[in-house]
Amino acid sequence: MRTNRKLTRLDRVFARLDREPERPAHIDVPKMSRHRVVLFAATLAFYGAIVWAVVITSWLVRLDWQVMFFRPYQQWSEIHAFVDYYVVLGQRGPTAVMVSAWLGWRSWRQHTLRPLLALGVSLLLLNITVGAAKIGMGRLGPHYATSIGSNEMWLGGDIFPSGHTANAVVTWGILAYLASTPRARRWLSALSAVTSLGVGLSTVYLGTHWLSDVLLGWAAGLLILLALPWFEPLIARAEAGIFGLRDRLRERRADAVAAPPAGPVTAPVLLKPRSAPADDEVAACEAAPAARSARAIVHPPAYLAPGPHTARAERMPVTPAGSRRPPHPDRGTRGAAPTARPLRGG
Repeated sequence: MRTNRKLTRLDRVFARLDREPERPAHIDVPKMSRHRVVLFAATLAFYGAIVWAVVITSWLVRLDWQVMFFRPYQQWSEIHAFVDYYVVLGQRGPTAVMVSAWLGWRSWRQHTLRPLLALGVSLLLLNITVGAAKIGMGRLGPHYATSIGSNEMWLGGDIFPSGHTANAVVTWGILAYLASTPRARRWLSALSAVTSLGVGLSTVYLGTHWLSDVLLGWAAGLLILLALPWFEPLIARAEAGIFGLRDRLRERRADAVAAPPAGPVTAPVLLKPRSAPADDEVAACEAAPAARSARAIVHPPAYLAPGPHTARAERMPVTPAGSRRPPHPDRGTRGAAPTARPLRGG
């Protein structure tokens, strides 16, 4: 009897996705237009200008030191507790969890893995580009500065550009990048810009970053968002590969359930046609009952113990009837008066 297979959690997820359209028609994939290419080139030039201004210890470095000596966390100490919580919006772990939860729900509703894959590609690019810049330039932060007025470059630090700021630009800006309507894209772009701006200024307020670190972090995050359309073909191929793997696993599982169990292979048995018996075989068959009856007469039937299926009343008696006590000449019957025994003389 064939029973229905118990669905796993992954099967229920994909079954829920199958009820939704493959991809809504009103969602278009951003392309690398001429306008976006111009913005990418301008942001890249701004990125290079900030790095050059810090390397040559220009007015930007002097501004960094002036802001540090101003000590904003002491000037406006009443907002210190709020800034400590607000700066969490730029940390990698909490922001990735919040944004991936929202994009995972969108993937569920729209039957597409593009939102989650786009977030994964953007975070991977962020780790590679910002991490390489931090290690390559090795700038020390304000709390670890060694010489007043110096740029603190190539001293083994990892503060330039600001990772909090770049992460805030990417993780909150990806929501605007994946928006389904132009109006939602405009509102989300403004919201992500304000959020990332606040995160960058919060790091300057707390004294963990120079002002130039924040400027370079904004540029680094914006470069990643502007370059994402170049990776859309890769995202599409990855999505098709994941869904193809899912379909193949489903087919294998269905084949395994539908296929009958394989038993041991035995050699076929050849059946011969039945022929008429010979005369000697007929004679042997007729002589067998007579021999059986003769054996029954000569040898008495052996007693077989009754099986468990027979009733007790039908069982043959095992012990003989009557008393088991041996006869004795002086023993009388039960209930009779005792007789006097003769006395033996001496």
